[in-house]
Amino acid sequence: MTHANGIEEIKALAGADLGHGDWLEITQDRIGRFADATGDHQWIHVDPERAADGPFGGTIAHGYLTLSLLIPLFSDLLRITGVRMSVNYGLEKVRFPSPVPSGGKIRLAGKVAEVTDIAGGVQMVLDFTVELDGSAKPACVARAVYRHYA
Repeated sequence: MTHANGIEEIKALAGADLGHGDWLEITQDRIGRFADATGDHQWIHVDPERAADGPFGGTIAHGYLTLSLLIPLFSDLLRITGVRMSVNYGLEKVRFPSPVPSGGKIRLAGKVAEVTDIAGGVQMVLDFTVELDGSAKPACVARAVYRHYA
């Protein structure tokens, strides 16, 4: 895990490869709880019997479930201290090249694309790849933007 303490150390991370985090299994229970939380109960996510005969051979995680896990998975890659506040400012690009099957394992790889000054702090742009164990294609690729204030 990389650690940055304060704005100057965050700036020094521009271009850095943050490596990979730990694998996380995506259980059917997690998929079901996400469906309940979002109201998205499409059968490819929540009906194992029907999904077994579907295009993926079983249930798959919602793309937005995979995306929502960026925050906890990112906490395995980078710890920032010495700032007043950090906020998720948004996403510039998101794609889901490969579905995550129930029981599949994902992990996050991250690179700091750029760090620029903003009023009161810095903006950090990160290129994230959610890797899927056993798959040549990632489950998700996203460019995320965070702001850190001194």
